[in-house]
Amino acid sequence: MGSAVSETGLFSARTDADPNTAPDTDPDEPVQPWQYDRSRAPVAVKVLVAGGFGVGKTTFVGSVSEIRPLRTEAVMTEAAAPTDDLSATPDKHTTTVAMDFGRVTLDDDLVLYVYGTPGQERFWFMWDDLVRGAVGGIVLADTRRLRDCFPALDYFESCGLPYAVAVNHFEGTPSYEPEDVREALTIPGHVPVVIMDARRRVTVLESLMTLVGHALDTTPE
Repeated sequence: MGSAVSETGLFSARTDADPNTAPDTDPDEPVQPWQYDRSRAPVAVKVLVAGGFGVGKTTFVGSVSEIRPLRTEAVMTEAAAPTDDLSATPDKHTTTVAMDFGRVTLDDDLVLYVYGTPGQERFWFMWDDLVRGAVGGIVLADTRRLRDCFPALDYFESCGLPYAVAVNHFEGTPSYEPEDVREALTIPGHVPVVIMDARRRVTVLESLMTLVGHALDTTPE
């Protein structure tokens, strides 16, 4: 993707667990510098991850979170069969019914709180609560069913929230260039489009960095 970020570069120092732990932290979770000094308040930034059903939002949040992610998954039942299309994800047996939540430290004092939204239409009413205080959003897309990401695109456009589009490339599917996806979705030229893999932490971090940079450029104040 031409990014300067590498697996052993900027983010590696933020993701390795420290042998010491600060008070009130889980010993299994990495400790950040700001957690040792109670006088230092990190800059907390809230971002959303939205997209269609089964596009990889839970995987996205879980891949990047430096803490044990919060998940609100429920087992899918036959009652959902008429509304939840599993043709592209036949092995999916659970679904998010509220939100996913994770945390990642991008710099010593910059912390992202990442919220994954539920994908099905019957849960869209939660988006109005989740979007409060967010600086931007990631619209996760699957090229096999691009139409599923239109509700998230329309929602972010309608509420004026800066967003980036991240194409989650699934194994065995054709590869497309970002500009091909931009044209297919008629995304404005100023909106970033990236190709990534929700299972690979480095590509998820790159997507989030792209979003944060875009949000700062859009709303620098």
